Amino acid sequence: MLFLGGCTTALFPSVEHSSMPTGEKVSAAEAPYYHQVLDWKSCGKSQQCATATAPMDWDHPSKSTDISLALTRASATGTRLGSLFVNPGGPGASGYDLVHDDLDYAASKTLQQSYDVIGWDPRGVGRSTPVTCYDDKKLDQFIYGVAKNPVNSPAWVTEVTDQAKDFGASCLKNTGPALQFVDTQSTVHDLDMLRAAVGDTKLNYLGYSYGSDIGMYYIDRFAKKVGHVVLDGSTDSTLSIFDISLTQSTGFEEALKAYLADCPSTKNCPFPGSVDDSLAKISALYDRLTTTPIDAPDGRVLDQNLLDTAINSALYDKSSWPYLSDMFSEIRKGTTDTAFLLADSYNGRNPDGSYKDNSLEAFIAIGCLDYPTETDPAVLASESAQLVQAAPTLTRPSVIGDVTCENWPFHNRTPPPVVTGAGAAPVLILSSTGDPATPYQWGVALSKQLQSAHLVTRTGEGHTAYNRGIPCIDNTVDRYFVSGTVPGKDPLCRG
Repeated sequence: MLFLGGCTTALFPSVEHSSMPTGEKVSAAEAPYYHQVLDWKSCGKSQQCATATAPMDWDHPSKSTDISLALTRASATGTRLGSLFVNPGGPGASGYDLVHDDLDYAASKTLQQSYDVIGWDPRGVGRSTPVTCYDDKKLDQFIYGVAKNPVNSPAWVTEVTDQAKDFGASCLKNTGPALQFVDTQSTVHDLDMLRAAVGDTKLNYLGYSYGSDIGMYYIDRFAKKVGHVVLDGSTDSTLSIFDISLTQSTGFEEALKAYLADCPSTKNCPFPGSVDDSLAKISALYDRLTTTPIDAPDGRVLDQNLLDTAINSALYDKSSWPYLSDMFSEIRKGTTDTAFLLADSYNGRNPDGSYKDNSLEAFIAIGCLDYPTETDPAVLASESAQLVQAAPTLTRPSVIGDVTCENWPFHNRTPPPVVTGAGAAPVLILSSTGDPATPYQWGVALSKQLQSAHLVTRTGEGHTAYNRGIPCIDNTVDRYFVSGTVPGKDPLCRG
């Protein structure tokens, strides 16, 4: 339940169950949101939950179109320094679920002692006003369905275009006008409002992966409101969506090579030969699945698209490499259990065919709004060739671009800015040398773009660096959040 701030404290719920907003000066249109009082109620696991109100369109706030944002809070167990907002990435991942269900993964015990750790679902995600598109059955067909026509044929282009149009139309029908406003820039404004609503004059924030995008734009847009901010697995703000795809494709190809180089030293390795020979075998498997997919017991089929999802899912973290070995060994025997285990985990699909959340739908909706979409056939052909050259094993030539975003009901309203964060307090940028999803060079670039940034390098394989049992990283981050200490130089952590 929400209450709007009034002139006397008598209007507020008890301190035990509420947050006192900062009461800072904002425009009259924004005041009802920045000055709202959050009514926190117990929601299990010794946490409290609340619902905030945000305008659907920050440029034109209207009570009649307000949306809701769901939050959960784990109160500080020791001397409290303030609130710490955490976002797990995606886009589309639930910050609420991360903090409520996996607090120790979200933040270290040191941070839990010093901060109220807050997870929230950004607009369009989970328990907040969500993007809603298909029921489980139709979503299953959209994700796992196999095209009826040969890939890249005119009939195939028509087929996948029609599917994309139907998906977008369904998202608009079931979500309504809020679908146009689930972009990251709107979420950044939401985050500043939530900071004020919980009573913090400065933002303390830990963003993983895409959560770093939220953080870097916050630093740039609300520089004077920055307290302690750590971005783990960052994006270079100068990149276009194609540049991002190109670098990620290269990153996953390199991660695959790292797996294949390591594989012969493990038990039951399906690729005992050289890396180049193994890459050729995987490439041949892709080609074979294009024309002859493998039937699974539940009626789905393993084709090249599903194989791609399964491989990429396991390449995020070195600890998942054994799943790759199991999967490739099974595929040679004509079975698909591990391939679907990996793909289903990535897509948030339960064994019974239901979906855990709306993360995939939110991922698409947010992504389609955040960047301009390329539609020029000549440019798309050039981009396809570059992708294949960068990642010849994991990428196949395509005559279309991002067909879903090309046919999305709404498009990018404002190109994402190149950030500087002029005037912000010191922030930390964590970047891993073997990160396929947010490659190391992105973190290096962002650390130069943000004027107050300090780069913390992790030498190792996998996506993100903090709270993974690497003392050099964890101690650096915890000291920064607790005492404000920044490293004099990049500590070059290994792990």
